[in-house]
Amino acid sequence: MRLEKAFLAVVIMALVTYIPRALPIIVFRKEIKSNYIKSFLRYVPYAVLGALTFPDIFYSTGNLISAICGTLVALWLSYREKSLVVVALGAIITVYVTGLFL
Repeated sequence: MRLEKAFLAVVIMALVTYIPRALPIIVFRKEIKSNYIKSFLRYVPYAVLGALTFPDIFYSTGNLISAICGTLVALWLSYREKSLVVVALGAIITVYVTGLFL
């Protein structure tokens, strides 16, 4: 009985992961001509990534103040168009130094 339930669970999980990947291919067979929809679809991955990661930034350290300081430094460095390595290192160093003083 347990083997049948496990097999059923694997089949259901396979369908649940396959349907969202196959559905856009089935629905959008023709090229999308609308510039509005194209521009919307271009920004969806960035919006989803931001929505998933941004709240966790504030809970990644033990102190909310150091997390906010690191976030502000990362935003400032990225606004100044620094490389990803510089932004990450700047935020890490800021969180570390702020954590030493708090």
